[in-house]
Amino acid sequence: MSQETWKIDVNHVTRVEGHGSIKVNVRDGVVEDVKLCIVEAHRFFESFTRGMLPQEIPWIVGRICGICCVGHQLAATKAVEDALGLKPTPQAVVMRRLLSHSQFIQSHVLHVYFLAVPDFLGAPSVLPLAKTHPEVVRRALRLKKLANDFTEVFGGRTLHPMSNTLIGWRKLPSRKAIQDIRDRLRAALPDLEQTVAIVGTLPMPPYERETEYVSLKRPDGYALYDGLIYSSDTGEYAPVSDYRQVCNEHTVAHSTTKWSRWHRDSYAVGALARVNNSYDQLHPKAKQVAEALGLRVPCYNPYANNLAQVVEIAHCSYESLDLLDQLLAGELVPDDLSFELRAGRGFGAVEVPRGVLFHEYAFDDEGRCCDANAVIPTSQNIANIEADMRAFVPKMLGERDRDDIRLHMEMLLRAYDPCISCSVHLLDVDFVE
Repeated sequence: MSQETWKIDVNHVTRVEGHGSIKVNVRDGVVEDVKLCIVEAHRFFESFTRGMLPQEIPWIVGRICGICCVGHQLAATKAVEDALGLKPTPQAVVMRRLLSHSQFIQSHVLHVYFLAVPDFLGAPSVLPLAKTHPEVVRRALRLKKLANDFTEVFGGRTLHPMSNTLIGWRKLPSRKAIQDIRDRLRAALPDLEQTVAIVGTLPMPPYERETEYVSLKRPDGYALYDGLIYSSDTGEYAPVSDYRQVCNEHTVAHSTTKWSRWHRDSYAVGALARVNNSYDQLHPKAKQVAEALGLRVPCYNPYANNLAQVVEIAHCSYESLDLLDQLLAGELVPDDLSFELRAGRGFGAVEVPRGVLFHEYAFDDEGRCCDANAVIPTSQNIANIEADMRAFVPKMLGERDRDDIRLHMEMLLRAYDPCISCSVHLLDVDFVE
């Protein structure tokens, strides 16, 4: 690649949520600066919750995201229960884990098939693949439909579920619905095997950068619904109530999204972070998928987040079958959902497809919400994405032409599966002297 001034503009990028831009300054063939600028307006969801009753909050904050609505609801539910001293029933915990697994399958299938795979096949979107790779698209649609229906069984509906509430379940699913989704999930395992086979053929860009990986972790299982906060750098654990000391949110001039750092200037959350930190706790079948994909931990290639997502699809599928059998082996008992209002402050955390999610709520003496905070995975990842770009763009300048650089920057951003917002997609990339 020559050392002349380059300018690349990528406008209205699909498969990235929200408003953002990338600025790359190049002088005499040397990269002087790289910035990932987020210009999304604030949405003030935390302010919406003030004055609300405890049981109203999880259903409201689930509207923060149309993809991670389950995760926001579960994190908020746990935080409110913590504030009020409430304990969910064991049956409710099993169903929450199933609801969480359905979200992971749904989101990861969407990202891998519809957002990431087109990059590797040289397609601008999934639509042209309907002609060139029709069976791949049909398989993606089957798996997505299954995951949507899975969420509906336990959540009451596919989007913004309403069945889960404080302590337990407002409306239990029928045994027939549980049996049907179990049978469909088991019948879909060949589609999962084909997914592994397809993704295993995709060439991962050869760029690596060691970083800190942060996730929930627990010794007795793969931590998606609960666990302590864990750092790969130190092996240090922190309680969820200390999440502010973990995130250390701060602002930068070129981003409306707050940045996070713990032991370094940035850290990564998400599927790759979880697999790196909790590989030993994966379902045995998921470990087989990791081996088939050549994913060995620790892995420092952020593009391999796509591989880690497939590993988690397998984990959630096989563990869901075990949990569904557990539910069907007993009787479904309606929950006593009564509780008393009181003052208190509580904290909740769950893993969502894009990483660890934190919610915090406080209530006054009348039981009304008086304070709220949420830290989403993408805001934790933004600094790390920019650090990856700063490390990779100079290598790309020496190895790739302008179109390849543009593609690989988009692929890098998409590999993190960012959820900048749920509105217009915009990404500007400028190479200027």
